[in-house]
Formats: sequence, structure tokens, C-alpha cells
Amino acid sequence: MKRPGAGLTSFMEPPMRETMNPIESTPASTDGGQRIDTPANDAFASRNKARREDEPKPLPDDALIILPVRNVVLFPGLVMPLSVGRERSRAAAQEALRLQRPLGILLQNSPEVDQPGPDDLHWVGTTANVVRYVTTDGTNHAILKGEQRFRVLQFLEGYPFTVARVQLIEEAKVDDPEVEGRARALRARAREILDLLPQVPSEIATAFQGVETPSLLADFIAGMMDVSAQEKQALLETFDLRARLDRILGMLAHRIEVLKVSRDIEEKTRESLGDANRKHLLREQKRAIEKELGEGEEGADADLAELAKAIADAKMPEEVDKQARKELKRLERMPEAAAEYSMVRSYLEWLVELPWASEPEPAIDIAEARRILDEDHYGLDKIKRRILEHLAVRKLNPEGKSPILCFVGPPGVGKTSLGQSIARATGRKFARVSLGGVHDEAEIRGHRRTYVGALPGNIVQGLRKVETRNAVMMLDEIDKLGAGGFHGDPASAMLEVLDPEQNSTFRDNYLAVPFDLSRVMFIATANVLDTIPGPLRDRMEVIHLPGYTAQEKLQIARRYLVARQLKATGVSAEQVMLDDEALLAIIHDYTREAGVRNLEREIGNVIRYVAVRIAEGKEQSMKVGAADLAAILGAGRFDAEVAMRAPIPGVATGLAWTPVGGDILFIEAARMPGNGKLILTGQLGDVMKESAQAALSLVKARSAQLGIAQELIDKSDIHVHVPAGATPKDGPSAGVAMFLAISSLLTGRAVRSDLAMTGEISLRGLVMPIGGVKEKVLAALRAGIKTVMLPERNRRDLEDIPADAREQLEFVWVDDVDKAMATALAPAPVLAAAA
Repeated sequence: MKRPGAGLTSFMEPPMRETMNPIESTPASTDGGQRIDTPANDAFASRNKARREDEPKPLPDDALIILPVRNVVLFPGLVMPLSVGRERSRAAAQEALRLQRPLGILLQNSPEVDQPGPDDLHWVGTTANVVRYVTTDGTNHAILKGEQRFRVLQFLEGYPFTVARVQLIEEAKVDDPEVEGRARALRARAREILDLLPQVPSEIATAFQGVETPSLLADFIAGMMDVSAQEKQALLETFDLRARLDRILGMLAHRIEVLKVSRDIEEKTRESLGDANRKHLLREQKRAIEKELGEGEEGADADLAELAKAIADAKMPEEVDKQARKELKRLERMPEAAAEYSMVRSYLEWLVELPWASEPEPAIDIAEARRILDEDHYGLDKIKRRILEHLAVRKLNPEGKSPILCFVGPPGVGKTSLGQSIARATGRKFARVSLGGVHDEAEIRGHRRTYVGALPGNIVQGLRKVETRNAVMMLDEIDKLGAGGFHGDPASAMLEVLDPEQNSTFRDNYLAVPFDLSRVMFIATANVLDTIPGPLRDRMEVIHLPGYTAQEKLQIARRYLVARQLKATGVSAEQVMLDDEALLAIIHDYTREAGVRNLEREIGNVIRYVAVRIAEGKEQSMKVGAADLAAILGAGRFDAEVAMRAPIPGVATGLAWTPVGGDILFIEAARMPGNGKLILTGQLGDVMKESAQAALSLVKARSAQLGIAQELIDKSDIHVHVPAGATPKDGPSAGVAMFLAISSLLTGRAVRSDLAMTGEISLRGLVMPIGGVKEKVLAALRAGIKTVMLPERNRRDLEDIPADAREQLEFVWVDDVDKAMATALAPAPVLAAAA
């Protein structure tokens, strides 16, 4: 049965039995409504007397005017309010009221049907008298009182409403002890339900007590029950009183059990919550209901069982497994609404999803690895050799530790893509962690679980993503780690990660248990080593990736870049033909870089230009040569300016190393009357300023040997300038170039314009070794230099220079400034030095 307000609703207020006076129990008419009452309404009686000729034909004596209803069933003895909306229904109700005949109430099979026919109605219903009929604001309402069951024998046609010949079903007088017993049981169960329901209106209890006969009792309770209209119709069609009582008793028994369980759940929930926040009441009720219905295993308990199984399957180390099971027990004792519940659950999910179990090493095929490395990258022989060495060692000693490499080189030389190629060659999964700008130690080691929204660090997150410890993890831009502050020092946190002696027990702050990183192959990338702290740099095997020569760039463009841009633009290789001369022109005239990023952009510009012409229908295919580039890319951006410079005393060409590759720089010296001062401009760093001072001191010390008058030095100021003044410059390797520029100025002997030099000098005139030889040599080659002067002690670096570059350049090795002057300065002064 329904409870008041939430399931137990009456079709009346209160339900009325046959003994009630319907006139006294009905409320007064609504203001403005038209009241049609029985039996005597003067206005209605006058209209009855003025019957029109087109009135419906008379009804047979055994016929009833049928009123189809949706979703409601009227039982004998009950009163039901009804809204009459359909035209045929209004006509039926008004005609029954006019003739003072009862209506036949039949339930529709489907409530969606608006004009039901015989096949759309149940053929058993209840006769009903119209107690009141009110029209208010165009809406018709009727109050009906059920009288007696009937069965339809035949539907009649020719009426503006539904009419049927019916057979009334007489309720047999039953004087049977079994019926009386069932009626007593039914009354007792009804009282039990009323006791279980809160806030039962007193009118319902009073009306219930006044029902005397078993048939009326059964119909009264059937009308009040919270069951579907079809179930009520089945009860209405049960003519046998004993069977009807049995069915109602069974339905009431089920409802009583539901109400008892509901009450127990409410009591248990209320006790468990106590004075806690009532916002979680519904969640606790749902949980208690699932437990009572035996569905708990499919709910929260099933989730916990699944977590327990995942912990067992994860094959964690003993210490980690013990911690996980301890947290699982906490979770089982914790209510789902607790603040810590989601935090502990998330922690366990992280634990079970990490790759704890040892995995077999992938099969190592050295030849296949070599093929993959050669297929993905051109050149880079030193790096390829180191990777193959690692694979060979791992094949012979599977328990060996993975190397920790650091690729250092300018942008665009393929450091990141090389890491992906290594992963493919070694048969491992690839994970990338970007360290650029990371300034919080927690990004490496994770946050402690006490913080809201805490997560493990990027290292653990990367391994969870690839689902294995036998992975290649690229630590990109390690030289750009943020400086330590109040968030901690991330570079210091990396010490444990990159130490082979420590990373087998790496502890993430979030996990708070050791995690083995020794099987991970770490590859770091950087543009410069200077910003990497010494202890961190010491833990990595540094491999330099210098820039490419023009021939190397040509091969890279031909093998990779052109194909990639063709795919990006949707143009086939048959439609665009770029010859080697065009590619070399792009390399020399439109790009000047250590890597190939700008080269790929310019190639993309050329191919997109062709794609536009093909899309417009102007060309079917197009061959692009060097002569076509000016129309596509504009005028060339770079010239071999050194080759075109006239030899002028006081100007020398130096070589510099930058984070984006090597570069050339001009050292310009000028003399003016003064008192021997040295003026330095061009944003020079302290080391470079000291090199200039040392060069001037060396020139003064050797002035007699060089044929420079002392008076000239004493009465002149020397101004040394390094162009590109907006770019900061520093380092000792420009010492030779500065010495030759000042010597050239004071002696009037010009420095060869096709010669570039590098090297540090001492006050004794020795030429000291420098770094970045390969980058500087390649920069000289790109600038059109023909001869490069290098310190004798850098001869060992010659093998690092590509063979094609060595073939195009002449190398001069010097160990003191005398040999440097003999090579660089013209034999006779171009302009005589002033006395």
C-alpha cells in the first residue's frame, strides 16, 4: 500500500463507502464554476424539458454509457475524482447526468490512444454514479462513486459516445468461514501497514474501520494499494471473492516486507550517522539497501574485492605488498562518505597500476637495431655505436644496468627523435618527460598524500603510462630545470633518479615505498652543459651532437624532410621534384643553422607553393630548381660575406661556439690619437675582455719584433669592437683573433679574408687549446671560409669533423703566435703604419 504523500494516496479525501452521504461529503462549488447536481437543478431541469429533435436515440435497458479512463481503476464502494477532457467523454458524462443513469467505467489498454474503440478497452469495469459534475474555466471535472462490477457483452454504434450492452455482476452473499477468516487476516495486515507508515491521515483509518463486508473490504484495500493499473484491473476481473482475497493478501504480504526492510534501513542508517552530516543520508541508505538485497558484492564490496585481487596480481615486492594490504584494510573499515576514502582508494589504484613485476628482456637483434638506427637518422655514428654497445652488453649480461645518456647539441639536430629511434631499435616503449621550466621538486618526486589533489611525480607517471619498467625515458631539456627555491630544487631531486647505485630504491613522496628504476634507460637532452649542476652532469654519459654539414643536410632533406612535407601537404613525389641544386641553394642561401628545422620549414614553403598551383589547376606537376627559389622564397638571406671582404688591416675573422651551433665573428680594431687606452665594445663578457687586454699586452711586448714604434703605441688609443653588439659574447677562444687584429692594425699588414681562426693565447705567446672545434669548423664552412687556423693541441679533434668538411677546408695548426702571424698576415703592409 502507498504511504501518504509518497505512495499511499487515496482517490478521495477520505475514501467513502456506500453508506456515506455523498452530498454531505462533497465540497462547495468553486467560485465561477457551473454546478450540475442531482437530482434537482432548476436550470438543468428546464433544459431537459426543451429537448431537441437531434437528441441521441434512446438507450436499451441493458446498455450503459461507457466512459474510458486512463491509468485508473474504480472499485465498487469507492469515490474517484476525474478530469474529463475528451469530447466524447464529456458528452458521455453529460448524457448520463441528463438521463440520471450510471456510467460504465472501463480502463484503456493503452493510455496513448485518444479515441479508444472496443479493442482498446478492457471488457470488465465498474458502474458509477455521477456525484458531482463541475465546469471551471473550460475544464470539466466529475466525481464518480463506484457501484457494481459489469462485463461488456456488445458495443453499440450510432451514439456520439461509447455505449455497450452489459451484464451486471452480482456480488454473491458468502457465508463461508474461510472467507471470513481471510477477511480478518486482510484487516489485520491492513492495520499492520498503517502502523508501518508514518503520518497516516486519521480519515483513512476511520474509513477503514467502517468497512464491514469482505467484498467491500477487498475492494477498498485494492483501490488504496500502490500497484499498477493493470494489476488493479486483474483484481477487478477476479469475480470469485475467495480468490480475490487471496491475491490481495499476497500482495499485502510483499508490501509489508518492503516496508519493514525500509524501516530497518532507516533505523540502521540513522544510528550509523548519529550526529554526522545529514547530507550523506541518501548515500548511506543506498548502501544499506544494496546490502539487504544481497547486491553489496556488486557495489562497493565488489570494488574492494577487485582491488584486493589487483594487489595480489600486481606481484609487488614484499614491503610494497604489506603497505598496500594495510591501506586496503583501512579502506574496508572506512565509510564511503569519509573524507579520506577517495584519497586511500586513489593511492591503491596507483599502486596496482604501476609495473612492479619483473619482465623478460625483449629479444636483442644487433643487426636489426643497426638497420633501424640507420633508417631513422643519417650520420650520428658515435651515438649509434654507443647504442649498439649497450645492446651488445645487455645481450651478454641481461642483469646489467641501463646506461644514462645525455645528448648535448643545438636545436634541430634530432636529439628527441633519436630517443624514439633508440626505443624502437631496442624493442622498448618510449616515455617522454619535459623538464623545461620545472621548478618544483614535487614534479620529480611527487607530492605527499597529505595534500589535496596529490599525485606521483612525472617519472612514476610516465612509467604508469607505458606500463613497463623496461622503457626508454627521455628527460627532455634537462639543462632548463628551474632553480631551487622554496619549492625545493628539482635538479637535486634528479640526482637519485639518475644515479645507478640509488635509483633501484627510488622513493616517490606520494608512493612512500621504494620503486626500482634500474631497468629504465634514461636519455637526457640539453642544448648546453653549463647550466647543468656538476653532480648531476657527473651522473650522465655526455654525447655531443654538433651541427650538420651542407652535404649531411642534403642527405637528411632528401631522405626525410622532403617526404615528410609531401605527406603533410598531400602532394605526391611525382607532382613535386626538388633537385639537389635547389636543396643546396636553400641550405646555403636561406638557412644558416646547426640543425635542420628551418631547412624543413623552407622546404615546406616550396612544396606548399607548388600545392597551390596544382590545386588551382595551373600545373599538373612542377620541377623546382635553384633558379626558381627567388620567386618562391624571395631573395637569398645569407651570403658568403667573408669571401667578398677586401683584406683590410685591423680586421680578423674569429670562430665562436653558441648554444645553437658554431658561428663566425669579426674582430675589428681601430686606432686613434690618445694615450694608450684600450676601448672594448660589442657586449663582451669579462673573459673576452681579459683576452683583449692580454692580446694588447702581447703586442706591446713584441712591438720591436713586429716593427711597431713605441711612440705609436703610447700616443694611440686602440678600440676593439666585435659586431652584432646586441648579442652578448664571452669566452677565451678569441685571443688569437684579437692579437692578429691589433697586430694587423699597427703593422698595416692585412689578415687573409679567407682565413678564420680560434684559440686562446698566453702572455708568453703560446696558443692554447679550445672546445667546440667541430661546431666552429662547420660554421666556417657555412660562411665560405677556405682555411681554418686551430691550436696544435686540438689536432686530436680532427677526427670528429665530417670527412666531406675536411676535404673542403685547409687546416693550419699553430702552437704560438709567431706561426699564426706568419700564416695570417700579408707579407707586406697594405697601408704604412704611422710613425
